[in-house]
Amino acid sequence: MERVVITGAGLVSPIGNKVSTFWNAMLQGKSGISRIDSWDTSQMKTHIAGVVRDFDAEGRFGKKEARRMDRFCQFALAAAEDAISDAGLSLEQVDMERMGVYVGSGIGGISTLMEQEELLRSRGASRVSPLLVPMMISNMAAAMISIHTGAQGPTLSPVTACSIGNTAIGEAFRLIRSGGADVIIAGGAEAAITEISMASFGNATALSTWDGDPALASRPFDAGRDGFVMAEGAGILVLESLSHALGRGARIYAEVTGYGATSDAYHVVASHPEGRGAYLAMKLALKEAGVEPAQVDVISAHATSTQVGDRSEMEAIKRLFGEEAYRVPVTANKSMLGHMFGAAGGAQAIAMLQMIQEGKIPPTINQHVLDPGCDLDVVPNEAREKNVNIGISNSFGFGGHNAVIVFQKFEP
Repeated sequence: MERVVITGAGLVSPIGNKVSTFWNAMLQGKSGISRIDSWDTSQMKTHIAGVVRDFDAEGRFGKKEARRMDRFCQFALAAAEDAISDAGLSLEQVDMERMGVYVGSGIGGISTLMEQEELLRSRGASRVSPLLVPMMISNMAAAMISIHTGAQGPTLSPVTACSIGNTAIGEAFRLIRSGGADVIIAGGAEAAITEISMASFGNATALSTWDGDPALASRPFDAGRDGFVMAEGAGILVLESLSHALGRGARIYAEVTGYGATSDAYHVVASHPEGRGAYLAMKLALKEAGVEPAQVDVISAHATSTQVGDRSEMEAIKRLFGEEAYRVPVTANKSMLGHMFGAAGGAQAIAMLQMIQEGKIPPTINQHVLDPGCDLDVVPNEAREKNVNIGISNSFGFGGHNAVIVFQKFEP
């Protein structure tokens, strides 16, 4: 079995489009939630989101190429290019038949779909773009990364809702470990802040309706939380076999040692109230990693800021960790980022790499009154210094999908 390491990271996020900017903002407890200003939200139940700012697709890819990609695909390709650069990976020296791409999106090119549907209604069928389908389908992020890099190995676009990033990383880990690839670009991307998406989530009473300072809206574990805040972006990693990474003298961020994937088998949108699937996914990931709960230094929670979801995750942690649950810090990145859907797992993974590298845990912001059902150490409001050797990252999705990754400090 090959050992699997992470050598590169790239992202696009509401708090920065470079890893260093993103990480510094997290340590400062800076929120990326703002008022939506690209369209009229007056008929919506919520008016805020984690919008990516300062992203110039045309400047990066050129006008013609940018217009051939939906926003989620632009994010994915930009993050992948940055991850490859960060890894110092020379594509000319990689066996492209053993380089793969595992990048997914939960909703895909919904903004392109809605734009073209409006064009169909207003100007007729002849005006619909022949590129609608390839711009809309969610596998196109992985496809474009493959096309731009020349990667000819396995290319996969997992669709496991909000657990996509972790599913992609976990499945890439398994393939490399078994010897099926040397390098895989893995993660997720999302750009679903559209009128129809927000109307649907709003009518489902899933979104926060907070109308004060947008920075205070996302409140995982807080008693006053009232729903998640939609966000967008991409989080992409470069995973390599240890032998391949060492062979080219690569810098190693961390090692992936375990992956657990389960289903709640319960409900289309609600988490199992006792966190059944989440518990099992964490248990399986730790077992594969050969790690006992007492060895875990931090948990990066899925924690979207919903009443049922946050409590069910806490129940799962308590069940698995027992008394240790009250010792291990549980941090919620979405308090600052909002919920990036298919991109969430990749962004969380990048934050975990930084925790391991720097020995610092970002806070869960907006903690005022802790929900009695979420009474663990949630690292409230201020970052904390702590040596992190082993961390787990949780991602769960609609339909009951659960994916958990174990990251460890690399030891030769």
